[in-house]
Amino acid sequence: MSNDITRLGTANMYDSALRNLGTRQSQLANLQESLTSGKRVVRASDDPVSAAQAERALNRLARIQSDQRALAAQRNAIALGESALGDAVDLVQNFRALVVSAGDASLQPADRATIANQLQSLREQLLQVANRKDTNGVALLSALGSAQTPFAGPLGGAPDYRFAGQPGQSASAGARIAATLDGDAAFMFDPRRDGVYTATVSPIPTGRQLTTSAVTPTAPRLVTGDDYRITFSAAGPGATPGTSSASYTITNSSTGAVSAPVRLPDFRADEPLTVTVTGIPGLSLDIQGLPADGDSITLRPGTSLFGTLDSAIDGIRRAPNQNAAIQSVGQALANIDLGLERVHDMRGYAGELLNRADRISGDQTQRSIQLESDRSRAEDLDMIQGISDFQNQQVGYQAALKSYAQVQRLSLFQYIG
Repeated sequence: MSNDITRLGTANMYDSALRNLGTRQSQLANLQESLTSGKRVVRASDDPVSAAQAERALNRLARIQSDQRALAAQRNAIALGESALGDAVDLVQNFRALVVSAGDASLQPADRATIANQLQSLREQLLQVANRKDTNGVALLSALGSAQTPFAGPLGGAPDYRFAGQPGQSASAGARIAATLDGDAAFMFDPRRDGVYTATVSPIPTGRQLTTSAVTPTAPRLVTGDDYRITFSAAGPGATPGTSSASYTITNSSTGAVSAPVRLPDFRADEPLTVTVTGIPGLSLDIQGLPADGDSITLRPGTSLFGTLDSAIDGIRRAPNQNAAIQSVGQALANIDLGLERVHDMRGYAGELLNRADRISGDQTQRSIQLESDRSRAEDLDMIQGISDFQNQQVGYQAALKSYAQVQRLSLFQYIG
């Protein structure tokens, strides 16, 4: 039987213990760093795959945060625009109430002039609201343009008010919404789209009535946007005793074209008649009263809500009698209602943009939570597991220290006699 004897040198044991001690010390330091930072992956070399996943999650989180800041600015601008439109609605409704009061038959011209002054103040306030800006000096209703003052007027010509911006509504896409609203759609009129016309009756003597209904679009695609004048002539006794008759022509004031005379059926001389005029392309209106030779009715397209209000102010201020006041009030109310409808539509669109911003913000919050979870799974440290590993490594390190100390005490002189 033979015994194998292996000789292990003291120096070799010393080097092995020293390497073990260094390894455990390095591992202990790494665990301590992870515990301090709360991360399992402190450097990319710790786990390249997890580090890449965490970096992707962080980049996406940064992009979402940037989008959220932009969305907050856009939402604030739209909220201010919606508030401005709300103020505009209040002003126009107050204007409308005063116009109704101006139709009171008991009012004198001086009373109507006082009401006109109040209406003028409301119109000026409305123009200021329409040109309102945000905290950065950007007009809230500038649409696609960059004009600092979108609405200019009154200009003293045709058109009386002009939208200086670029009409149209910027689209909302992805995680963003529009930053401005289309003021042109809210306050400006298009004859073919809206059919807004104002009918003005020539001066009628006190005691005789001649008024019109609101001008109604019957075929918007046929509306030309031209000015028209209806002129009565050949007024006189009818074929039957106690009746009268008259004719009228329609003149296109923009082109100079004159229609053939339209003969009215005989009507009672002591009762107002109602005539429906349909000879204007795409438009219709009713005329009520007793026409006489030379009476005329002028139709002009409305280009803006501001112009409609100015027409109402001028008509009420200059009305010499009740007939003129009734005509001005009736035309103003019909066109103001059309203008209010457009402002309401744009305000509703602003509300939808705000709702969309809330939905986008909610979606982004959910995505942020998901991405934060992805990042945490990729690089964060399980603290319970980390503490356990640290304690185990600490025990191993202490054992390595004791082993190293024992190796250091070994000496051949301990065994020499």
